[in-house]
Amino acid sequence: MHYDVVIAGGGFAGVYCARTLGRLLGPAKGKRVALIAESNVMIFQPMLAEVAGSALSPLDVVNPLRQLCREVDVLQGSIQRIDWSRKTLTMDGGRFSRDHEIGFGQLVLTLGSVTDLSRVPGMAEYGRPMKSVSDALRLRATVINRLEEANLVSDAGLRARLLTVVVAGGGYTGVETAGQLLDFMSSSRRYYANLKDTPVRVVLVHGHDRLLTEIGPELGEHAQRVLEKRGMELRLNTRVAELTADRVIFADGTFVESHTIVTTIGNAPNPVVLDLCGQLGLATERGRVRTEPTLRVPGHADLWSAGDCAAVPWTDRGEVKLSPPTAQFAQRQGVQLAKNIFAVMNGREPRPFRHRYMGQMAAIGEHDAVAEVFGFRFSGLLAWWMWRTVYLAKLPGVLRRLRVMIDWTFELVFPRDLSLVLPPPEDLLRAIHLVKDELLFARGAQCRAFFYVRGGSVVLSAPGEPERVLGKGAILDQALLDEKGCWRWTVTAAESSDLTAIRGRALKLLKTELQLTSRLPGAEG
Repeated sequence: MHYDVVIAGGGFAGVYCARTLGRLLGPAKGKRVALIAESNVMIFQPMLAEVAGSALSPLDVVNPLRQLCREVDVLQGSIQRIDWSRKTLTMDGGRFSRDHEIGFGQLVLTLGSVTDLSRVPGMAEYGRPMKSVSDALRLRATVINRLEEANLVSDAGLRARLLTVVVAGGGYTGVETAGQLLDFMSSSRRYYANLKDTPVRVVLVHGHDRLLTEIGPELGEHAQRVLEKRGMELRLNTRVAELTADRVIFADGTFVESHTIVTTIGNAPNPVVLDLCGQLGLATERGRVRTEPTLRVPGHADLWSAGDCAAVPWTDRGEVKLSPPTAQFAQRQGVQLAKNIFAVMNGREPRPFRHRYMGQMAAIGEHDAVAEVFGFRFSGLLAWWMWRTVYLAKLPGVLRRLRVMIDWTFELVFPRDLSLVLPPPEDLLRAIHLVKDELLFARGAQCRAFFYVRGGSVVLSAPGEPERVLGKGAILDQALLDEKGCWRWTVTAAESSDLTAIRGRALKLLKTELQLTSRLPGAEG
């Protein structure tokens, strides 16, 4: 398959570029353009926090790409590599359509950034990102399950951990998610007989001295005052150093006991973009592709970029800056980029990207928000009403706007939905991170998983037995079990360690295979 223009990435910049270019070319010529996206929907990310807080349905924050971009060819798949010398890219379309090759004349990079949680030990295993609708739904399900478990147990320490949520990152997503979760958990307690008098705890951790640094000190401080007044615990100038299943450890050595951490940090450059930059010898700005004001990559007439993966020059009141990686800029860059490609196709010169900065907004829960619009600052109920009005207007499609209006109206009157319609997914393989001296399992505990030591080491101890240390590559399996299927040893981490747990159906299959093997003639040897 070959297209005149391939738009790589289905975020705001890519979708609005495809939509605008398709309309400019018209239905007949629009099929010369392909939009490649990992999902067949565009996610309206500013409203993801409300999905996690059960204030909106997940269908309210997504739009089908085939309906938004009708004039272009939409291809769902994950781009694996771009070969500039051959003007092709390789994409993975799914289980039965891997390594699918697409040719292009002009390429538009709108792949955005990726999430990299590996820099903080334990974050990849226990941190819950907020990048997609699936992330928001998983977080919502997790919070409801924590409420259910807390209502069941009588141990005060365990109940407190279950009702504590830690949110890492004090930017827009972090503040809005923390506010939504505090609202959701606080308002839902009354439906749990054993939790009516038990406080919930939401801890917001931020590495800077104030929240919402993008929106200015005055509104950031207002957001801080409001959140603290509502009972949220703020830890500023604090960074997460390490995570375990029940503890968030900070760089200063203090910690919070919690079974739920949400991470809104950890953005990293897209590896596909970095690989292409390496092929072409392009300089990057913190992993973002440098472009001309026209959004064309310097020295390459057939290569364009916009959105979070692009460092686009932008003149703000006479000062040249790089456009911030926000939805507001990505949307407008996508539209201008489409107009520029259309102009080039028709023998005209592209025009530079210009945008009048209008401001930014953030909802902080309980019908409160902060906003900066054209230099004027607002807060409280008025800012909250403005936030909802502006984002409602930005939603593509009349039907979507009506659905959101209805859901928002219901949310003002009725309690938030506590339904769990799908069971939690079964993790056959689960990564585990332990800090030194942390307990993995105690002697006499029922075996619920086998463990493979990927890094670090663990100590095995039992009464009357010498301690044993098992390092990287060791397996904790049925050789350590008694006849009742319980562990004969207590196992703790000898140092900071990483393990993989084999659970569920995979564990049952493995146990069966081991039992059959032990019965084979000559298996003893």
